[in-house]
Amino acid sequence: MGGIGIWQLLIVLAIVLLIFGTKKLRNLGGDVGGAIKNFKGAMKEEQEGEKKEVEDKSGRVIDSEAKVEDKDKA
Repeated sequence: MGGIGIWQLLIVLAIVLLIFGTKKLRNLGGDVGGAIKNFKGAMKEEQEGEKKEVEDKSGRVIDSEAKVEDKDKA
C-alpha cells in the first residue's frame, strides 16, 4: 500500500529527462551543489565568529565589515 518501487522511480526520471533535458538538469545540479557549498561556508564562518566573540571578554566589539564614511558627508 503506497510504496514506491524502482520502476516508478525510473519512469519519473525518464519523464523528467524528457521534459527538462540533460543539460538543464546538469546545470541545476551544479547550481544546487554550489549553493550548498556556499551555505556550509557561511555557517562555518558564523561559528568561527561566535567563537571569537566568546573568547574576547574585554568588552570590545570587533566588526570586520566596518565602513569608512567620507568627512564631507558627516
